[in-house]
Amino acid sequence: MTRPDQSNIRNEILSALPAEDFALLRPYLQSIDLALKKTLIVPDEPIRHVYFPDQGVASMLALLEGGGSVEVGMIGREGMVGIHVLLGVETVTQECVVQIPGAGWSMEVAAFREAAVQSRSLSASLHRYTMTFLLQVSQTAACKAMHQLDERLARWLLMTHDRTDGDQLPLTHEYLSLMLAVRRSGVTIAAGVLQKAGIIKYASGHITILNREALELSSCECYRTVKDQSDFIRGRFS
Repeated sequence: MTRPDQSNIRNEILSALPAEDFALLRPYLQSIDLALKKTLIVPDEPIRHVYFPDQGVASMLALLEGGGSVEVGMIGREGMVGIHVLLGVETVTQECVVQIPGAGWSMEVAAFREAAVQSRSLSASLHRYTMTFLLQVSQTAACKAMHQLDERLARWLLMTHDRTDGDQLPLTHEYLSLMLAVRRSGVTIAAGVLQKAGIIKYASGHITILNREALELSSCECYRTVKDQSDFIRGRFS
């Protein structure tokens, strides 16, 4: 069983811990493959593990009675999956699924809670992350209600780009339509606008970011609002 060397960890919560605090977690952290579409949280079932991604991106999905789903939050190496258990919650109605494959670390909930009690540094870091995640969720809701699809697509691509390595993102129009809660034809049109402007390139289920600066200019203010406030929270209270 592979145990982590903190110097090689890319997850921002784990890598920032003082060595003595990381030592509390190290015996319980297990390496895990975050395969595409792997379910990390099952709705209405007890949360048994938390996950710290090193690579890859997971989505929190709100499930609808008609069988559809809408992304309400995105999680990458900046955070963790299962933050609910820090608040004493055992189950949630949402689902968490890996949308871009990668790897990371898992930990049983009981050991995680014990470590959070013992380590003030870990507890403080987790509370800061909870604040930034709630900020992201609330801004995402406002964005979906108020902004045009091409702006929302640009915001979503920027958030994904921040959490991945390189400029190529393995994303199909079909998957983007699920994440953005719109028809596939709408995503095709919005992506076409960005591609025509030379900002992205779409081919064979991959989107390549060609011009990051222009993509930021194409996004609504929601991307910058969340990023700036999240950076402030991490910097101000760390």
